[in-house]
Amino acid sequence: MSISRDEAAQVARLSRLELSESELSSLAGQLSAILDYVAVLDELDVDSVEQMVHAVELSNVLRADELAPSLPRASALANAPKTDGKYFLVPAIIEG
Repeated sequence: MSISRDEAAQVARLSRLELSESELSSLAGQLSAILDYVAVLDELDVDSVEQMVHAVELSNVLRADELAPSLPRASALANAPKTDGKYFLVPAIIEG
């Protein structure tokens, strides 16, 4: 399947990318190659292949949420550049 330069420009616009003419031509060729490969994969008979959620069987990969001792406040604030004794002080990044 061939992607035109205009279609590549539309994809770039939707992706919010500013591309030069040479980059658009390159993108069109790359997208065409990707779609050609997908067409090859589409020819495979996968009717007998069982669907799966993950490529590797996993159960819960998260650790248990258990209460544990934390770092004392004084130790956490010890190396902070600025603190009020209770919290880290950082420069404001949101105006208003």
